[in-house]
Amino acid sequence: MTFWNRFSNSRGVFGCFCVLIALIVAGPASSRANAEEGFQGPSFRKGLWHFVRTLDVVRNASKNIKYRLHAREMTRCVDPTLAMKATFGPAPIGTCVSDKPEKVGNQYIFAHRCDVMGAVSTVITVNGEEAYTEVNEVSTGEHPRVDSVIAHRIGECQDDAQNPGRASVSSIVQGD
Repeated sequence: MTFWNRFSNSRGVFGCFCVLIALIVAGPASSRANAEEGFQGPSFRKGLWHFVRTLDVVRNASKNIKYRLHAREMTRCVDPTLAMKATFGPAPIGTCVSDKPEKVGNQYIFAHRCDVMGAVSTVITVNGEEAYTEVNEVSTGEHPRVDSVIAHRIGECQDDAQNPGRASVSSIVQGD
């Protein structure tokens, strides 16, 4: 049997293999595009953003006694909309499945959202396309925790002004 005879006999198998590879490669890209089309969260301007993140432990909720465990400031060139797409994504984390957010005015409220910290309640308050706050309350464990982020855009990224087609990521971190 010549090479061409073997190739023509195996062309059906080869064709199926090519279709399978194409589906594997295109599948995640199309599901990612569908997720972005269905994104119902806030949009923000890409640029240089300043973030202040704090982590508090609640010792006595009735008296509003909190202890600050961590405080950190960071300035980075980012597109916060990309992070929001992940926050609003429906993908479960382990056995935890997030509720869909409820939009009330300029707030997005997740009664139950899955995060690396565990199940949290989250409130994202949008103050335009250049500022937002996010408060995550974790009520599992002996002492509830409150993780807060205050973010606002402070300008353009240096690389963006020089190379508008190139994405830049840089950061300045301050804190404990």
